[in-house]
Amino acid sequence: IGPSGCGKTTTLKLINKLIEPTSGEIYIDGKAISKEDPIKLRRNIGYVIQNIGLFPHLTIKENIELIPKLKGEKTEQEISDNTERLIKMVGLDPDEFLYKYPSELSGGQQQRIGVIRAIATDADIILMDEPFGAIDEITRKLLQDEILKIYKEYNMTIIFITHDIKEALKLGTRIMVMDKGELIQIDTPEQ
Repeated sequence: IGPSGCGKTTTLKLINKLIEPTSGEIYIDGKAISKEDPIKLRRNIGYVIQNIGLFPHLTIKENIELIPKLKGEKTEQEISDNTERLIKMVGLDPDEFLYKYPSELSGGQQQRIGVIRAIATDADIILMDEPFGAIDEITRKLLQDEILKIYKEYNMTIIFITHDIKEALKLGTRIMVMDKGELIQIDTPEQ
């Protein structure tokens, strides 16, 4: 959490190797990411951005299944079954939504698809860059609850950027406060 321009999005881009650090090293599971192939690294990190980033020319099903198919670690049937399970998990009917295009969904529905697309990668880490910033308050609370359920069910690391202190306190197990490119505090929500 922190004000605009403090370095939150830059931090996510560094983790995802979209930009290189000018100094220092970033480690994931004890491995320096500077030595990792960026494509392979990114396929194992889910990324949800504020404007969702769904591919407009692909159906919802194709958007969700793109990375799992590229990784080639599961059969077509396993990928399809997982897609149906995930879309149901966020309260959307697979028969109604899987063959629609992003433009046919509301902003909140698109955001749900963005979240489950990241989960479908079987990533250990999901990066979320203000994913609920442009969503109405009611949908935002529903999505926050879904993120908590997903976190508990999958026990994955989610790095979640927000400007909203209430959101940080609700979703965070550890909160990092940033200002002007500096780390101010990392602590539990209670602290």
